[in-house]
Amino acid sequence: MGEKSIFQLGVIGALFLSVASSVSIVICNKALMSNLGFPFATTLTSWHLMVTFCTLHVAQRLNLFVTKSIDMKTVMLFGFLNGISIGFLNLSLGFNSIGFYQMTKLAIIPFTVLLETIFLKKQFSQKIKFSLFLLLVGVGIASITDLQLNFVGTILSLLAIITTCVGQILTNTIQKKLNVSSTQLLYHSAPFQAAILFVSGPFVDQMLTKQNVFAYKYSSIVLAFIILSCLIAVSVNFSTFLVIGKTSPVTYQVLGHLKTCLVLGFGYTLLHDPFTGRNIIGILVAVFGMGLYSYFCTEENKKKQLGDLPLASQVKDKDSSPLSVGKNMGNQEEENHETKKSSKDSVN
Repeated sequence: MGEKSIFQLGVIGALFLSVASSVSIVICNKALMSNLGFPFATTLTSWHLMVTFCTLHVAQRLNLFVTKSIDMKTVMLFGFLNGISIGFLNLSLGFNSIGFYQMTKLAIIPFTVLLETIFLKKQFSQKIKFSLFLLLVGVGIASITDLQLNFVGTILSLLAIITTCVGQILTNTIQKKLNVSSTQLLYHSAPFQAAILFVSGPFVDQMLTKQNVFAYKYSSIVLAFIILSCLIAVSVNFSTFLVIGKTSPVTYQVLGHLKTCLVLGFGYTLLHDPFTGRNIIGILVAVFGMGLYSYFCTEENKKKQLGDLPLASQVKDKDSSPLSVGKNMGNQEEENHETKKSSKDSVN
């Protein structure tokens, strides 16, 4: 019970850290990009990852965690895939309307469920699927404003969905298969994610904003917000790996939509964004769907644990059952009989 309670507290802590850090960085980045005129999202993300790696490297040198060797090909593939997925998401936002971009993010959950069902043979109950559907409907009502389709934007959105889903499934699979912690995996993969974005970021940003990040005039307040954003990103990146490792990619996506609802709420209260009755209804439906998802997941985990207990007790009690005792006594009598017989034969 003690280990189980500690694990549950760890999961709750990871979820809280992920929500708090993600909402904080959204507010910080929105102020940086909208109010201060710094629109270079992809380049900023590469700086986030570089600062994350440097922070983890310092922590490792201070013996705050122990590194674990991971196959270099696996780490490179994983790092580049995650870096590319971030680039595609930014391009999708740049080439599509806000509404279509929100649809792209919503599509990640069902696509992740589909991939895990096909390739990992994971089963999702009808209750889980219904709660996810309710969640997606709520977020859609709250956040989608318009749906303007174009060919390039659609292709970029499909690539963003595929790479994001595969990257998050790999995060969960690698941590469990190789028995590495979220910190260890992030420490090894962050340099490759940062490298791919550092090289491609300025080109992607210039394509989207028609501005050059190197020609931008950095004021002291912009630099202060960039540093703050990078520091919060350390927590965001760490908590992302932590949540996916402790739960699942689908749960992480559910959490992501909770963040969307919170960001909408904070945007209304703190930044005075426009807010309508449709937003409120959508948020309430989404939160209700998320609550159902959490409840059904908890119930299914309890049933699974209760189902595993009888099997474990049967294996444990197998050797001490009356039949096995009788069988053992019979074997002993046969052995005694054979011993007496062999002794008698040897005397003769």
